[in-house]
Amino acid sequence: MSERETRAWHFYVEDISRFAEKALEYVRGMDQRAFVSNELVYDAVLRNIELIGEAATHVPDSARVAHPSVPWRQLIAMRNHLIHGYLGLDNDTLWSILEDDLPLLLLQLRELLGEIQGSPDR
Repeated sequence: MSERETRAWHFYVEDISRFAEKALEYVRGMDQRAFVSNELVYDAVLRNIELIGEAATHVPDSARVAHPSVPWRQLIAMRNHLIHGYLGLDNDTLWSILEDDLPLLLLQLRELLGEIQGSPDR
């Protein structure tokens, strides 16, 4: 049996949260210019955003439908864009993800994880 078949989906939500936190921690105190010029940080952030999307693919459709506040499709689409179209990556878009989208995603995930932890089905 594969990990995907045996691992509860809420663990993937926890992974997504951890990857988002790491990406934000890497850029703490940086402005966009410093971020773009620091290849190590830039690559680490890209990798964690890819991992966010990959983990989102492991959340079953039933859970995605039950928790529509999380932008599941956008997370997966961003992963696909980064994996398959990285040469066309726009630094302004990536910075916007860090400044606007990931903090909001973390709030959404924390709310979802709070609901899950309170659920008897966990």
